[in-house]
Amino acid sequence: MLVLLPPSEGKASSGRGAPLKLESLSLPGLTEAREAVLGELVELCAGDEDKAREVLGLSEGLRGEVAKNTELRTAGARPAGEIYTGVLYDALELSSLDTAAKKRAARQLLVFSGLWGAVGVADRIPSYRCSMGVKLPGLGALGAHWRTPMAAALPEAAGNGLVLDLRSSAYAAAWKPRGEVAGRTASVRVLHAPTRKVVSHFNKATKGRIVRSLLSAGIAPTGPAQLVEALRDLGYVVEAAPPKGAGKAWTLDVLVDEIH
Repeated sequence: MLVLLPPSEGKASSGRGAPLKLESLSLPGLTEAREAVLGELVELCAGDEDKAREVLGLSEGLRGEVAKNTELRTAGARPAGEIYTGVLYDALELSSLDTAAKKRAARQLLVFSGLWGAVGVADRIPSYRCSMGVKLPGLGALGAHWRTPMAAALPEAAGNGLVLDLRSSAYAAAWKPRGEVAGRTASVRVLHAPTRKVVSHFNKATKGRIVRSLLSAGIAPTGPAQLVEALRDLGYVVEAAPPKGAGKAWTLDVLVDEIH
């Protein structure tokens, strides 16, 4: 099973250990594309600060994020699972998993990123600010930048197993499962049962709990139908829509009564 996660906008501070080593990150086929984004981002942020804030979509109060980006090559790095914070990652609570579940997380979880493309939660990265919606002056829209290298790297990472897609739409734009891979991909929405609406906070929190439940139980469904059964066994209310035609993903709606 491969689980695709969105990053968090907020991030913990960089560590004090060794700096980033691009070649050590998961999905080595993305190294060249990562270097291109990293190089332009550092150069942009080392120049005109106001221009950098405009490109990155940062408010005046986030001016310090520009300076942080200038140090990406030298700042200490930490596991990505510690860098990403926010509602989903608070609910996932990787640090409190047992040893076996942590090993499963390192193998199965990929976090999508405007800067890195996608990284494993054990990959060591510095804290940064660069969303997938950014358009860099030289490279252009990052979603488009990542599509070609992702098209080669992600099917290989997925292997023959289930792909559980929990990404937001901005990050889903960087890679869309196609063909046979799409048929074993399950895209999950979390809906407030009484209103049938997506509410951001509990959508993220429930996705974090779902991943934690699967990791803790040691469950690795082989396909979308098996995932539906597993989630129901774990106590989730799930409605499933099989793909409408070849090359389409499954859609799973997880219904939640309480917003928390």
